[in-house]
Formats: sequence, structure tokens, C-alpha cells
Amino acid sequence: MQRISITIDDDLLAGIDALSELRGYSSRSEAVRDIVRERLVQEAGPKGEDMSCVAALSYVYEHETRELSKRLTATQHHHHDLSISTLHVHLSDADCLEVTVLKGKTSEVQAFADAVISQRGVRHGQLNIIPASEDGSAGEHD
Repeated sequence: MQRISITIDDDLLAGIDALSELRGYSSRSEAVRDIVRERLVQEAGPKGEDMSCVAALSYVYEHETRELSKRLTATQHHHHDLSISTLHVHLSDADCLEVTVLKGKTSEVQAFADAVISQRGVRHGQLNIIPASEDGSAGEHD
């Protein structure tokens, strides 16, 4: 591990300290490392290296939208190699929340998420990608 020094303005440092306290980081260094890791994953995105990842796709949909449940299930079956598990929650008479855990290459995971989120009747969708080694481990905090 390398030790570096940075110059940072007071307001930005106050923000890091607030984030550290809010999330329970043991040090500023750990907070900064996580911020940088998160940004690197965001920047890699579709144009970056096609790395192995684990991901959580969460989305809210109107279960009575014509054939939507059937289309979502078909999408998951067509990508059975990516989908590890899905949690289904009834939010109201009209809405359901699903959280799907995925594992694979970032491009494949992103394509799967896009195919789900773009369906008519899916109101909200978010994909959280976490880089992983080939064996699926997501690494540890230092």
C-alpha cells in the first residue's frame, strides 16, 4: 500500500469527515479509498474494461401492466447464467419491487439491466455494480 499526501479545501474535507461519520469509516483514508473505488467503477462503465462483477439490480414495476411479469420472467430465464437470485416484494395493490443479484461480465450485466429497466411498466430501476475477481469475490477493505 502506498502513502500519499493531497491538498484539499476545508469544505471538501468537511464533506469527507461528514461522510466518514455517517457511514462509520474508521479513518479518512478508508473513506477516500471507497470514494475512489466507486468513481473508478462508474468511469469504467460500458466503455471500460469488461471485468467480472457482482451486481444488484433493483426495480419497481406495475404488476398489472400487460404481460410485464411474463416478459420479466422470460428475460431472467434468457439470462439464467447471470441471475443468481431474485427477491420479490409486493409494495401495494399495483406495485412490486424486485431485487436481482447478478454475476458476470459488466457488459452482460449492464445489458441485462437495460433490458429489464426499459420494459414498459417498470417505473424505477437502478443497477449497482461491484467489481469482482473471476471467483466472484468482491475484495476486502484494507
